[in-house]
Amino acid sequence: MKNKLLLLMLYLFIMQPVFSKNISGIWQNDLRTLFRKNGAVIYTINIRTFNAKDANNNEIIDDDEESGNFINAIDELDNLVRAGINTIHVLPVTPVGKLKAFGTAGSLYAISNLTEINPQIVSKTSELSGAEQAELFVKECHKRNLRVIFDIPGCGSYDMYVEHPEYFVKDEKGNPIIPLDWSDVRLFNSGSEEQPNEDLLELHKKFIDMLISVNADGIRADVARIKPASFWKELINYARAKDSEFLFLAEASTSWNDPVAKDTVCTPVDALFEAGFDAYLGNYFNLKNWKTSKEFISAVQSDLKMLKKFKEPKSAIGSFATHDEISPILIHGAKYSKMIIWLNTTLPLNSYYIDGFPTGDTYSYQWANKFAQNSQTDDEYYFTHNGKIDLFNFSRKPGGKDYSIYNEFLLANKFKEYYSSELSTAEFKPLRTSNPSVFAYARVTNNSSLVVFGNLDFNNPCSVTIKIPKFKPSKKILNLRVNRNLSNEYSNGKIRTTLEAGDIQVLLINNLVF
Repeated sequence: MKNKLLLLMLYLFIMQPVFSKNISGIWQNDLRTLFRKNGAVIYTINIRTFNAKDANNNEIIDDDEESGNFINAIDELDNLVRAGINTIHVLPVTPVGKLKAFGTAGSLYAISNLTEINPQIVSKTSELSGAEQAELFVKECHKRNLRVIFDIPGCGSYDMYVEHPEYFVKDEKGNPIIPLDWSDVRLFNSGSEEQPNEDLLELHKKFIDMLISVNADGIRADVARIKPASFWKELINYARAKDSEFLFLAEASTSWNDPVAKDTVCTPVDALFEAGFDAYLGNYFNLKNWKTSKEFISAVQSDLKMLKKFKEPKSAIGSFATHDEISPILIHGAKYSKMIIWLNTTLPLNSYYIDGFPTGDTYSYQWANKFAQNSQTDDEYYFTHNGKIDLFNFSRKPGGKDYSIYNEFLLANKFKEYYSSELSTAEFKPLRTSNPSVFAYARVTNNSSLVVFGNLDFNNPCSVTIKIPKFKPSKKILNLRVNRNLSNEYSNGKIRTTLEAGDIQVLLINNLVF
């Protein structure tokens, strides 16, 4: 009866109409609290493409077509709510550079200004200013109980360097430093741990003021490690004095230990958390490289151990597929996307997805690297990162055609919402398997447990035994991947099965405690 009730509740969640949970009309930011419970289901969008109108289907937004903007983005918000999203991460919304640029619109991360809204994402059909349109977008998100995180880029464009050289690091010859191979940007001079750059800090405070004025709920700090912890601590305290729930999410990972340029700051994750960051990227983008259960489970356990070191609760996001990562479809096909969905749902982290992921976009653009007749920058070619969402041009709305992925995306997100109170306190417990390619773990609660196991071999099926202490075949078992027919054999303390290549199973077992 309880299994049938759960399925019915999930169905009702999926079919419910979109309505405002923010009935009072007064929004109360709760994003830090949501992150602490690992309850965020985050969807990352590029306003410039999110609801772009590609009428002639040539994948580029021509001069007579409407690019994505804050106003037409509102039309897509109900679809996100229906899909179980509760938080939106908006990629940079500040003006972009036009000199030494990449792409015909310029990279979102090559900013020329930190205190204004990018005119490229301002609707020409509205009389509202850019800031007013941004505020309206956030207001419409809040009406639907969607929290909004804005991105703060880590570097500046060449245009910005020309206008404000005092914001930038210079080499021994007096030239601005290009970090890594990001030749369309120049490295900010954020100062040292002992003495942060006050001019740059004041500029970042103005950015915070702009976000607070449009009622944003937090920021995601691009390449957070390239600024000293003292810089972030002052900025975080400044923001929290205005909104105690204002979230700071660091693009940082314990996998990254090298500076982006010679003799520059490289702040470790621990120091970022001590400065006040609430969450970080984690190491889950490495899933594509993990071949064994030991690698996978060790990474999760190391992450949890590190997060528990701090007095204030900290968390990670499911960084399996971000705008910096190749589309999962190009790595291991749709089965990889489905594995990511269920890991996001069942691991102790905040779920994270990029626009286009739910339907399997490969981000392959037919015009990539071809000559462009028109350009807003000094780049005459369409520039893309092959297999990654376009950040450089006025391009089509992201999306693929694999709705089998979307169906699981919908179900998993709704389950996470329905089961949120249990998941927020559930213990993570690794389980032993007979095959090194198969990981297994349980999320243990007082009344039931989620048991998850998957095959990291995306080329070959495998037979495996999962050892589950105190498990008995008489216990009620609900298969959350309802479209999957299982051939499991249940016996005391064990589940035997054959997993397809890249397959994952998610079972809810009543009255299973450890």
